[in-house]
Amino acid sequence: MRKDGSDIREEVQAIENGESSRIEGRNAVREALRAGKTVDKLFVLEGCRDSIVQTIVRAARKQDAVINFVPRERLDQMSETGRHQGVIALASAYEYASVEDILNKAEDSGEPPFIIILDGIVDPHNLGAIIRTANEAGAHGVIIPKHRAASLTAVAAKASAGAVSYTPVAKVTNIGNTIDELKKQGIWAVCSDMDGEVMYDADLSGAVALVIGNEGEGVSRLVKSKCDICVRIPMKGNIGSLNASVAAGVLSYEIVRRRFSKNS
Repeated sequence: MRKDGSDIREEVQAIENGESSRIEGRNAVREALRAGKTVDKLFVLEGCRDSIVQTIVRAARKQDAVINFVPRERLDQMSETGRHQGVIALASAYEYASVEDILNKAEDSGEPPFIIILDGIVDPHNLGAIIRTANEAGAHGVIIPKHRAASLTAVAAKASAGAVSYTPVAKVTNIGNTIDELKKQGIWAVCSDMDGEVMYDADLSGAVALVIGNEGEGVSRLVKSKCDICVRIPMKGNIGSLNASVAAGVLSYEIVRRRFSKNS
């Protein structure tokens, strides 16, 4: 996959901001992958046929990392050492959990699962704020997509105010397929959508996966079609929408209210 100049500049800015851990050079990247380091993105010199680099690409694909084949000048732009040897990896600031880890946490707590699924949240500050809300609301974990979305970077972790150390975050290839698998286990998929029914009238009890969409476009059409119901937050103002992390907080605490009411 090729990236244009603006995309590369964003990656450089992410490195400068400390949002990603950068690993440069063939041996360093290969050993990081061997050690089980989670690589979010791999940048490889286009046309490179070096055997070690090809081994790195295969290992990164097994991790389902995003692999970008770019010109040498782009790698030079990203490199800090000037000795990238045709490969630079951006590794996660924090380790990810699995969906199974999240479900096991719910089982261990003796509670019906409460999961927050994010469909394309791109702002790491929003991601961190939602993880913080998830922790305080008692959600058992957060699920994010591997592509075209914010990752668990240092910025996201800082915005979570430490919640990332307590709330599991799983990264999946396909949000729609993940929702299908959760539904097979009896988890009700609830989509946040401006055209849905008012949240006070919806059934938000029991095992729930709350789906929050992209900051600008909301939940994608395909993901929305996988959900059991769509709910909306009643609005009285003139703007007609809330920040994604605020919407996640309002809906999460409506779910909390239902759980408290059931147990009281």
